Amino acid sequence: MKIAIIGGSGRMGRWLATFLLKDGQDVVAIGRNESKLREVKQQLGIETATSLDAVKTADVVLISVPMDSFEAVVKQLAPYLRPEQVVMDITSIKAVPVEIMHRYIKTGKVLGTHPMFGPGAQDFSHQNVVLTPTSEKETALAQKVKDYIEARGAGVALMTPQEHDEMMAVVLGLAHFIALVSADTLLSFDSLKPMEKVGGTTYKLLLTLAESVLTEDAEFYASLQMNLPKMPEIHALFQKKAQAWASLVRSKDSYRFVERMDALKDRLAKSDPDFKRAYENMYRLLGG
Repeated sequence: MKIAIIGGSGRMGRWLATFLLKDGQDVVAIGRNESKLREVKQQLGIETATSLDAVKTADVVLISVPMDSFEAVVKQLAPYLRPEQVVMDITSIKAVPVEIMHRYIKTGKVLGTHPMFGPGAQDFSHQNVVLTPTSEKETALAQKVKDYIEARGAGVALMTPQEHDEMMAVVLGLAHFIALVSADTLLSFDSLKPMEKVGGTTYKLLLTLAESVLTEDAEFYASLQMNLPKMPEIHALFQKKAQAWASLVRSKDSYRFVERMDALKDRLAKSDPDFKRAYENMYRLLGG
């Protein structure tokens, strides 16, 4: 099978090209930056191109470009597609990209796809992927893709683009927001390095989360925060909760603090009976 990756010289595009090549697929990387494409060609020994005309010989087209340029790319891509081709995007937001693909691509089949991991992953093993079909035809395609990915060790969930985005507002949006605010707070202290040397497991986990987010592309994180649904409301809820806990500390109300924390434990136990293993899992995550 031949797979064309638009944005194949980007970090995730290279990850996909590397994985697919090892999996025995024929890959062509398409991009605008000739210098980066030369790097990809030298590293992987695959075909590269700067023109979308290169998709004509592919069976599957993967779109791995930023949200800001997604519509322009899809609009330019549409005239080059054949009826039997499959087009999949890997953006972290789904409702808008899927609508854009449906609007411009009248030939072939499309499927919204979101790998729930970044280019630091070794492979699909133990990773999660979300597929967002919107019709019977797309659902049949999604089942084939699901079988392919699950056979390589990943977990796959099917849902609507809207359901995906509502979940991602918490799974990605809130998690990233907390990490960024934590990083901003930690970097306000001059003793960050000394604290790292004496910090316990919880602090190390927080620092790792903050550092991991700051290593990523700022434009990508900005796009998520600006485009995921209801992010202002989620931010406001987080701020409200933070203020409530801070108020208990300011007033030295240890009784209410304990009462509120125990209530949270009870609520969590009902939804996740194994949650008490989280402390052990934290050590395992950090290799402790």
